[in-house]
Amino acid sequence: MPPVKPMLAKAVAAMPEAGDGELLFEPKWDGFRCIVFRDGDEVELGSRNERPLTRYFPELLDPLRASLPLRCVVDGEIVVAGPEGLDFEALQQRIHPAASRINRLAIETAASFVAFDLLALDDRSLLEEPFVERRRRLVDVVGDEPRVRLTPSTTKRAVAEDWFTRFEGAGLDGVIAKPAAGTYVQDKRVQFKLKHKRTADCVVAAFRWHKDGNGVGSLLLGIYDDDGRLHHMGVASSFTAARRRELVDELSPFLAEDLSGHPWAGWAEASAHEGSAGGRLPGAPSRWNASKDLSFVPLRPELVAEVEYERVDAGRFRHSARLRHWRADRDPASCTFDQLEAATPLALEAVFDVTSEG
Repeated sequence: MPPVKPMLAKAVAAMPEAGDGELLFEPKWDGFRCIVFRDGDEVELGSRNERPLTRYFPELLDPLRASLPLRCVVDGEIVVAGPEGLDFEALQQRIHPAASRINRLAIETAASFVAFDLLALDDRSLLEEPFVERRRRLVDVVGDEPRVRLTPSTTKRAVAEDWFTRFEGAGLDGVIAKPAAGTYVQDKRVQFKLKHKRTADCVVAAFRWHKDGNGVGSLLLGIYDDDGRLHHMGVASSFTAARRRELVDELSPFLAEDLSGHPWAGWAEASAHEGSAGGRLPGAPSRWNASKDLSFVPLRPELVAEVEYERVDAGRFRHSARLRHWRADRDPASCTFDQLEAATPLALEAVFDVTSEG
């Protein structure tokens, strides 16, 4: 029975090296972490923060009943597949309070579950079993169901390096390395994750105050398209308290007196931006928390920052970017989309077509 806190992974800068068979490598899925609890017909979907996901993904319940043992606990990821691989934007839209919308989207953007660990089977907990044994049992018990899939796995570092590059085109995040002899340690970073990192020069056109009111919480980043429109790409955040205070002084020379003439000035421009780039104007309501203040302080679009990002998804940075440094040598107008890397597209089914050894 829930709750179980999922085991986590710490970021590494390079593919981990180990002796033969000491690590198992898996693709890193870009979805909602989910632990499935099944007891007969009863199925519960638990999230990373221990909040139930069951009501949001009703279309998964029957496939899970058809694919998993009668009594088990399985760790995995909920994903939504689109025409060009994983579609995290569509997955985010599935979290909605209205039952009618949930039921409609369960048909229009049906989710799948990717299994990668077995935590309990029948009356037995497997948390103290080595991962290589849990993986073997998982392979034995996951049935053949189109919406419940088993993640590929390999002990070969060269295969994992190929997956790291090739599977990005299907929307995957990178590679996870798991100690073969490791037990399942809840809420601890005992695995390793290697994610894609890239840099881009962006216009800093606004900022938001930190939630405690002391310093800058996030920088709002923009990139110009061929028509000269500045598209909101996301934010750079996660500053230390000292850096938040420093940024106030560094940004003050660029403060705009008002929004007149600012590229993100009006709702008409917001609609055009949303329609063309799939994003929201920085001050629009949050999908996750309608009461959250997303208002921004406008800056004259004259400041350029080099940021580190993982990838672009639906016209925006997939996660928050990280500020590297200012680029006083760059003309803001030169910050265009042609600097962004694009992964070679790959059908998601190609990920599952590989064997367990690649």
